[in-house]
Amino acid sequence: MGVFETFSKRQKKREKAGQLDVYQYDTLSDKFRRQVIHIWLGAIGPYIEPEYNGLLSSLSRQSPSNQLWYLIFDTLRREEGVFDLGQRGESPFVQCQQYLLAADTRSALDIIELSFKVIDRRVRYLSPDQLWNSKVTQSADDAILELNARFQEHSIGYQFEGGELIKVGSQYIHSSVVKPALTLLHDKSFRGAESEFLSAHEHYRKGRYKEAIVDALKAFESTIKAICDARKWHYSPSDSAKELIKIIFDEQLIPPMLQTQFAGLRSLLESGLPTVRNKTSGHGQGSIPVDVPEYFAAYALHLAASNIVFLVEAHKAKSK
Repeated sequence: MGVFETFSKRQKKREKAGQLDVYQYDTLSDKFRRQVIHIWLGAIGPYIEPEYNGLLSSLSRQSPSNQLWYLIFDTLRREEGVFDLGQRGESPFVQCQQYLLAADTRSALDIIELSFKVIDRRVRYLSPDQLWNSKVTQSADDAILELNARFQEHSIGYQFEGGELIKVGSQYIHSSVVKPALTLLHDKSFRGAESEFLSAHEHYRKGRYKEAIVDALKAFESTIKAICDARKWHYSPSDSAKELIKIIFDEQLIPPMLQTQFAGLRSLLESGLPTVRNKTSGHGQGSIPVDVPEYFAAYALHLAASNIVFLVEAHKAKSK
C-alpha cells in the first residue's frame, strides 16, 4: 500500500531539507498509534466475529487472523501479568487496539514489536486462501516498510530491522552501517553473531547500556569465530578479541599488500570495542556503581557494526 505523500507532508519535507535528522524516543503520538492500527488491519486482517446460528460461520472459524490476534493478545497479557489488555469481553483485536492507544511508550513499543514479529514470521508464510480468509490486503514487506516510514515521518528513533525494533541514533549511520551489518549477519553461518547484535540493540532500546556494550563485543567476537569456522582457522573458544584479531591478521584476511596501509586498523580493532567494554561493563564495578551514558553505548554499537561490515566483506572478497 505504501505511504501517500500529501501536500502538507511535501511542505514539511521542504522545510526540513538540509537539516540533520533528529529523533526522539519518548513520545508516540496518537496519530502514529492509529496509523499502526491501520497497518495491522491491512497486514494481519480484522478479527472476524463468530456468527452463532446453530453453527459457527465457516469464515470466522477458518480465519488465521483470529488465531494471530489471539496469539498477540495472549502472549502480551502473560508477559504483563494481566487477564485483559483492554475492556473485558472485547475481542483480542479490539483489546490490542485499546492497549496500543492507552499504553506508555515502552509498552506501546512492546506490542508494536510483537505484532510485527507475527507479521514477519507468520503472516508472510500464509497461503493465498488463508490471506483471503483473513482479509489481508498488505504484504509483510510492505507493512514493515510502512511502519519504518511512519517512524521516520514522526521523527521517532526506531526501525524494525532483522525481526526486531532497533533504536536509531542517526538515519545516515543506521542506513550506512547498522543495516548493512544486520543484512550481512542474516546469513545462517553468522546466526550467533546476529542474535548477539540484535540483543545488544534490544538492551540499548531498553536503557540497559552496560549489557548493550557486552553483547556488542560478543557479536564482534562471534563474527570473527564464524569466519574462522568457515575457513577452518584454529582458535580457542576462550580466545579474547585481541587473540581472535591476531588470527585473522596472521591468516591474511586482509591482503598482505594492504596490511601496511592498515597498520592502524589492527590497533583500532584491538583497542576500540574491547577497551570500551572492559572500562565500562566487562569487569566488577567495585563499591561505586559505574554509570554508562547512552552515547557511550551508541558508540559501541556503531563501532561493532562498522567492524562487522568490514570483516564480513573482507571474508566475502577473499572467497572470490
